[in-house]
Amino acid sequence: MKITTTMEGNLARLELEGRLDTVTSSQLATELGHLFEGEALSLIFDFRELEYISSAGLRVLLTAQKKVKSLGTALEIVNANESVKEVFDITGFSGILTIS
Repeated sequence: MKITTTMEGNLARLELEGRLDTVTSSQLATELGHLFEGEALSLIFDFRELEYISSAGLRVLLTAQKKVKSLGTALEIVNANESVKEVFDITGFSGILTIS
């Protein structure tokens, strides 16, 4: 998986490409850990190039959601394809996360 992070003030935009699964979820968790070391950030996850998400990827997103909520910031997912949206719907994450 490839992660491209761009900063705009206190907004971090993470573009994910490939698969967010058991093998790659630690990569995203590490990136988020580095981002949360600084100031309170809002996050936008751009899933335009994300092909697949597993339960391990969902756990990382849930942890990030809890963190931004505790900081009083926001997390949004944009450009998810239909199969990724279906995973969010089936697991109930579409009711927990902001998905545009």
